[in-house]
Amino acid sequence: MENDANGSLGDEADPYSKLRVGITYNLKKGIRTEVIDAEAEYDSIDTVLAIKNALECDNCHIELMEADTDLPKRLKETPVDIVFNIAEGLKGRGREAEVPAVLNMFNIPFTGSDETTLCLALDKALCKRVLSTYRIRTPKYRVFTKDDNRLNTNFSFPCIVKPNAEGSSKGISDICIATNKEELKTLVTDNIKAYGQDMLVEEYIDGREFTVGVLGNGDDVHVFSPMEIIYLKKNKFNIYSFNVKQDYKKLIRYECPSKLDPDIEEEMVFMAKKIFKVLSCHDFSRIDFRLNSEGKPYFIEINPLPGLAPGYSDFPMLAEFCGMDYVTLVRSILRNALHRNGLPFQI
Repeated sequence: MENDANGSLGDEADPYSKLRVGITYNLKKGIRTEVIDAEAEYDSIDTVLAIKNALECDNCHIELMEADTDLPKRLKETPVDIVFNIAEGLKGRGREAEVPAVLNMFNIPFTGSDETTLCLALDKALCKRVLSTYRIRTPKYRVFTKDDNRLNTNFSFPCIVKPNAEGSSKGISDICIATNKEELKTLVTDNIKAYGQDMLVEEYIDGREFTVGVLGNGDDVHVFSPMEIIYLKKNKFNIYSFNVKQDYKKLIRYECPSKLDPDIEEEMVFMAKKIFKVLSCHDFSRIDFRLNSEGKPYFIEINPLPGLAPGYSDFPMLAEFCGMDYVTLVRSILRNALHRNGLPFQI
């Protein structure tokens, strides 16, 4: 089966022909920089191969396509029916939109959310602003730029400081909490210099922490039971930081299903579905929440391009807790995208 001139499938698609799947990704290169988590968002080749192995079968042929500046040329030279996208992009506030935008330009279907949703979700402040209009409860926040002079104004403490457009806890260190104006000024100034972008300063919600996985589309959306992140060492401020994620086996444990009041879980699941729908997410996403002292869930952030590293990333971990193994999860994501795009393949 060949793609037409625009890259789309012909009308006579044979459901029993071999499906050609491209996997787009960005790899960790091991480049040393002053920032230890510079490549936090990128994947190892082991993750790419795990996805490849999960998808490979008699009806499926896999093409590996690193998402560098040669990707458009590679897509022209190697026709595929659909792309399994895990690429984080190369640079900028809209980096996660780079590959989906190229794929849409070539009229090639792909897994996951489109470029608009990915841009909106990566900009944490903009995402919170949109969701607040739908009455989604979220911590109070403010964005600081390098030219901002509001650091001397009143602000509620404690607060957490993090890059406004990053994921994978990039830029969230073990000392990201400010308890006074001087600490806030230091954290904001140092982090803007280190990461070259605006900083989100957010009210610290001092309560239990959860992440929720969403899988599917439309009326077939499934929300996994919330997975709790439980800190083994009780600190004054427990943060799911980059360092904690790197050493998670020693510092935290995961509980799913969690010991959560049914009414609170119901609200959290309802919020997750609503957020997924409002942001026009596709196929899969992961959404983070914290409870305040009254047990009310607060939306922290959403990742519509969650990591899929087996044995490490939260999304496959919570799916496994809920009875879905890695291969089934990866294939489910692809099936969701195939069905959403009206592609009649069987895998």
